[in-house]
Amino acid sequence: MENKFSILIGGEAGQGVAKTSLSISKALTQIGYYVFVYRDYPSLIKGGHNFDVVTISNKPVYSQESQYDLIIAFNEDTIIRHQKFLKKGGFILGGKGLKSPKLVGIDLEESLQRIKTSNTVVGNNILAGYFFKMYGLPLDPLLKATNNILGKNTTIQSALKEGYKIAQSSKEFIKPSSTKKKYFLSGSEAVGSGAIASGLDIYIAYPITPATPVLHFLAKRQIKNKFLVLQLENEIGVANAALGASFGGAMTMIGTSGAGLSLMSEAMSMQGMSEIPLVVYLSQRTGPATGIPTYSSQGDLKLVLNIGHGEFPRIVIAPGDPNETFERTIEAFYLAYKYRMLVLLLLDKHLSESYFTFDEIGKPKVKPKRFILEKLPKDYKSYKITKDGVSPRAVPGQGPVVRATSYEHNEYGYTIEDEKWAVKMNDKRFSKLPYLRKEINKLNPTSIYGKGENLIIGWGSTKGAIIDSLPQLPNCRFLQISYISPFPSEIVSSEIKKSKKVILVENNATGLLGDVVSEQTGFIVKNKVLKYDSRPFTTDDVIKGVKKYI
Repeated sequence: MENKFSILIGGEAGQGVAKTSLSISKALTQIGYYVFVYRDYPSLIKGGHNFDVVTISNKPVYSQESQYDLIIAFNEDTIIRHQKFLKKGGFILGGKGLKSPKLVGIDLEESLQRIKTSNTVVGNNILAGYFFKMYGLPLDPLLKATNNILGKNTTIQSALKEGYKIAQSSKEFIKPSSTKKKYFLSGSEAVGSGAIASGLDIYIAYPITPATPVLHFLAKRQIKNKFLVLQLENEIGVANAALGASFGGAMTMIGTSGAGLSLMSEAMSMQGMSEIPLVVYLSQRTGPATGIPTYSSQGDLKLVLNIGHGEFPRIVIAPGDPNETFERTIEAFYLAYKYRMLVLLLLDKHLSESYFTFDEIGKPKVKPKRFILEKLPKDYKSYKITKDGVSPRAVPGQGPVVRATSYEHNEYGYTIEDEKWAVKMNDKRFSKLPYLRKEINKLNPTSIYGKGENLIIGWGSTKGAIIDSLPQLPNCRFLQISYISPFPSEIVSSEIKKSKKVILVENNATGLLGDVVSEQTGFIVKNKVLKYDSRPFTTDDVIKGVKKYI
């Protein structure tokens, strides 16, 4: 029997697709399975077609399948769109009024009457309970998971029990590897948790898909964890307010997506001149302009690398899964405040909103702090030139005047237009880079997975599908680049030199990381597996694409 089982759960927006898939997934994780959840939905509050793909395994799994063992259909449209992707022996679970030769139809109306409710959405829970009984899975974890997600609701609990009662255990399911506790979280939850662990004081944002889940996650936890979540009128206000908060000494983070970051560009340049520490979370979506706002892309890499006018150093971190995201978020705070720099934490919709299962959460390698002087010298200089380019940091109210400015300046922060000071201050800002590179090298800016003479290069959310595809690409290894600025040129060059073929895998139309690799190493990446239909890679996509070149 295969060690994977894949379920597609589909219906209209408003029919409870996401909550149902989350309840099933959390329950399966509690039982001991590894679960990956991919979410697919249009920019609609009601109607349209939403579906989640829940991939279950007794081994770690990091991506969705493109064919399904089971479809749980909340409407006819789900069957029409997806039944052709059923695996051999696959079937559909839904209300008896739906039409398909592969349908196992349930009289939901009769069941709803028995539990005394007219709310048809509750029928989802009947189907979930039915699925668990059909495959001989215990009901209790599903009851607990649903309680956790939807709150205690006797009608919903009755619906789960009803579905379990009317079904028969008739099918074999994969066995879990162990009942050891596992962690189940999304990229958004990892960003929020990492920010809290870093000592976050204030998170500022304007709602925008797909960055908004972090805003919601943190808003729910601000009182308990004693920080502030602030929603402002637009992204320009967000970025400038964040610089003000950070200048005042607060551990500050902002979040947005591509269109919002475009509006923040001037403030990012202000950071470059003022050297006020700032952490920016960006969740990419399909562009340009409004694009396809609820779908995924890796199209903003060069925007992030070059955000703001003028030349100034910045740090760009692109984690590949929630476990790594938690650690990298903490690193982002540490580096931003130690080096007084702009750090951009780069995710995308796929990573932000997908759910992953892990045996454990990695321990951060660094501990963020504010790096503020406890006692200021009488002759305090806001922009003192130091060997490593980092001026001792102070905040207003500590004693002497503390300055921050968008204008070129001398060590005291006074405006200058003198050519000698212009050179001195530019050199000061860029002199941070050698020290920064040395520190980042301790944080493992790249990772290697698998063995083989052929090298796959990728970044961000492509990590999951590439790792899952490696068993079927036996002569390939995968180089994941997590720190894209400063770029780990020596490590990447070394891996390229010992490879027979180099293949780039990216979720964009032109191979943006490939351009960066070429610029930083001199190696022209010619073999490219690119996907830019706004959907993320599956293992099938990676395997088919890579095999063309090897």
